[in-house]
Amino acid sequence: MIRIFLICAAVLGATTSARAAVDIQEVTSPGGITAWLVNEPSIPFVALEIRFSGGTSLDAPGKRGAVNLMAGLLEEGAADLSAREFAAKREELAASIRYQAYDDAISISAKFLTDTSDEAVELLRASLVEPSFDDASIERVRAQVLSGIESDAKDPEEIAANTFDNLAFGDHPYGSNPSGTKESVNALTRDDLVDAHARVLARDRIYVAAVGDISAEQLGAMLDQLFGELPAEGAPFPKTVDFGLTGGITVVPYDTPQSVVTFGQDGIARDDPDFFQAYLLMQVLGGGGYKSRLMEEVRVKRGLTYGIAAYLAPKDFANQLRGGVSTDNSRVAETIDVIKTEWQKLADDGLSAVELERVKTFLTGAYPLRFDGNARIASILVGMQMEDLGLDYVNTRNAKVDAVTIEEIDAIIKRMIDPEGLHFVVVGQPEGLPASN
Repeated sequence: MIRIFLICAAVLGATTSARAAVDIQEVTSPGGITAWLVNEPSIPFVALEIRFSGGTSLDAPGKRGAVNLMAGLLEEGAADLSAREFAAKREELAASIRYQAYDDAISISAKFLTDTSDEAVELLRASLVEPSFDDASIERVRAQVLSGIESDAKDPEEIAANTFDNLAFGDHPYGSNPSGTKESVNALTRDDLVDAHARVLARDRIYVAAVGDISAEQLGAMLDQLFGELPAEGAPFPKTVDFGLTGGITVVPYDTPQSVVTFGQDGIARDDPDFFQAYLLMQVLGGGGYKSRLMEEVRVKRGLTYGIAAYLAPKDFANQLRGGVSTDNSRVAETIDVIKTEWQKLADDGLSAVELERVKTFLTGAYPLRFDGNARIASILVGMQMEDLGLDYVNTRNAKVDAVTIEEIDAIIKRMIDPEGLHFVVVGQPEGLPASN
């Protein structure tokens, strides 16, 4: 559940210059909370990115959807402010606070002006530490979540993704919709939401980055103000889970002229020593924004789809390689055959040296363009922290890309690319495509 509140256009346009050479400081508060800081005082504006690791995977047994519903309520009144008063105060301060629940994290993105930072930070603190969870707000947000669940149940893309997750991860939290079911969400009580808050929003799993007009001393004090009253420890993290799918095709009948296909196989962990090699490889095979093999063969040569992608999709407690495509029911079988053929060609023939150099040029050239605003930089820095990449990663990442050799690519192909393990979930009415699983 997410709502986005905009601040003035001038602030939205504020940027830290688009470069990969970012001066990052590590700041530790008097209370022992660590954050990363990029001080950029040229514009009186701060972007703050906060993540609590664990996310919806920390739902208590039998309470699926509690963390998601709880996150949707963080802006619905806090301390002595009603939901309406909270929204009015945020608008008065020209601040933005956005909350989002993911499988592995609760994300809070805040933007505020330097002149009103004290009040904006206090408003944010109240939402994190003293959410109201009043009955009227619970029922209002519950209704929104239930509407989303009902809509997802009619969306072929959501059906395909949820089916794939369930087949791949089973009873693990990754195997079910983080929003929950109608039954589970309807059964949630206020006590369940209070419990979900304590399970996830705790000091032992905080990652923070700040970019903008704020000093290290100011950030240190802010960290203790925001998080000092939260519980010291949250709920235990879930266990790791193996990717549970083998090769084959699962068809979910659905009345639609186009079939939606989600496909994938076992993947590789983000902290694996061979991750960079795998990342470059997947860019060549199916990367978005790049002239990939799958785009060339499926769209350009055959006109089977408007778009197709395949990518590494590691989670904190599971690994997977994932892809997706949509096509006319009459051409699903052909599309799947082409994808399988490209998987097999990669396994048999590998990449050429020309392909490797081309993708290196693309990735190293595109990387600095990611740093196009304070909020975007803050988000990148938090991701770096969560993946334990180190303060110097921004400045060494392109060198790591350039260092990948064709021999290393060949090795990761042999290790990871598994044509026999590729599984397809098809939602639609595909012609001539019987399910094999």
